Amino acid sequence: MNVDSTFFRIERGGPVARIVMNRPDKANSMTPEFWSDLPRVMAALGRDRTVRCAVISGEGKHFSGGMDLAAFAGIARLFRNESGRAAFAMRELILSLQDAFTAIERAPFPVIAAIHGACIGGAIDLITACDIRVASADATFAVEEINIGMAADVGTLQRLPKLIAPSVAAELCFSGRRFDAAEAKAIGLVSAVHADRDRLMDAADALARSIAEKSPLAIAGIKRNLAYARDHGVADGLDYIATWNGGFLRPEDLMAAVQAKMAKATATFADLLDEPKLG
Repeated sequence: MNVDSTFFRIERGGPVARIVMNRPDKANSMTPEFWSDLPRVMAALGRDRTVRCAVISGEGKHFSGGMDLAAFAGIARLFRNESGRAAFAMRELILSLQDAFTAIERAPFPVIAAIHGACIGGAIDLITACDIRVASADATFAVEEINIGMAADVGTLQRLPKLIAPSVAAELCFSGRRFDAAEAKAIGLVSAVHADRDRLMDAADALARSIAEKSPLAIAGIKRNLAYARDHGVADGLDYIATWNGGFLRPEDLMAAVQAKMAKATATFADLLDEPKLG
């Protein structure tokens, strides 16, 4: 599938999509093209029912240095206007930027963040929207926004405390200090640390391929219910999964999985259906 983007390079390895931030000369800093391309890329991949997992990574020495500081020039110009209208426009801009990362959560397949080098500022917002995070030993992290006099506003403050201990999240956000891959693993931000970028990418690809072998209907259900459980209480989450499986659990995938396990083989599952067109 051809997904056009000026910021990302999209590669396919069978059912696995590789979404590569491709501005290595700028440490993959998030230019305006990043913000417009990411939701479009995720939507296009989401419509391609042959995509069963994705890996997002950065070309060059770093995962991403976060927001391109040149973008702040446009924001500064905005506030030359009448204050109330400028504030309204600023809120609309922030909501649009937030939606770029929420697009990752809307995808019906898991997204793995493969992090090496710097993962700073907006890059933390990005990885916290992903389903799985793995890193190389040289990765460094920072919730950088406090160091430029602002509160992170596109997802870190909302998602990070659901991924790690709230007190640890608060300390990282208040201090803006850098921390390494070993600490990221210790606090639960990443699930694995690999020796270098090559081993990281091999491991992320192997994990993605193993996920892609599973029932895409079951995987979509797991992703949706994990997100629902994060944002709701236990009773609501239990009710939601009961309704979900009551509606979507089918014998075909169950039997295929059981028979493959008994035969010590790999099960084959049908892709999800395309959305029907009106008219």
